[in-house]
Amino acid sequence: MELILLEKVRNLGNLGDKVVVKPGYGRNYLLPQGKAVRVNAENLAAFEQRRAEYEAKADKQLSDAQSRMAKLADVSVTIEAHASAEGKLYGSVGPRDIAEALQAVGHDVNKGEVIQGEGPIRHTGEFDVVISLHADVETKVKVIVVGEK
Repeated sequence: MELILLEKVRNLGNLGDKVVVKPGYGRNYLLPQGKAVRVNAENLAAFEQRRAEYEAKADKQLSDAQSRMAKLADVSVTIEAHASAEGKLYGSVGPRDIAEALQAVGHDVNKGEVIQGEGPIRHTGEFDVVISLHADVETKVKVIVVGEK
């Protein structure tokens, strides 16, 4: 499936790129999210007409993400979880838990922005978690997991 990207998509391309993706990815994610349109003469002409508008929107999203990144600098959150005496959690701490903890201290982060490359946290301790605010903007926050008293 050939598409024109309407915004930068991580590991795929930039605004205005023509990309070939698998049909399910295009049909179920890129098209419904408004991140791309199908390649045809009508969509090409419409994209070229509105290119400046798309670029302005992309610049605004990037500047918003950079300002959010500045607010998240040196942020740490503490999450309490049920744990054994050895520090092994009964369950795990996932992206939703981290996003809720960040929202509780006043940062606007949703669970889709929390990237845990090694999977959910299953032990107590300090962990660095990546927050991806934009395709070009990432920051790290410190998550401290402690056992409930």
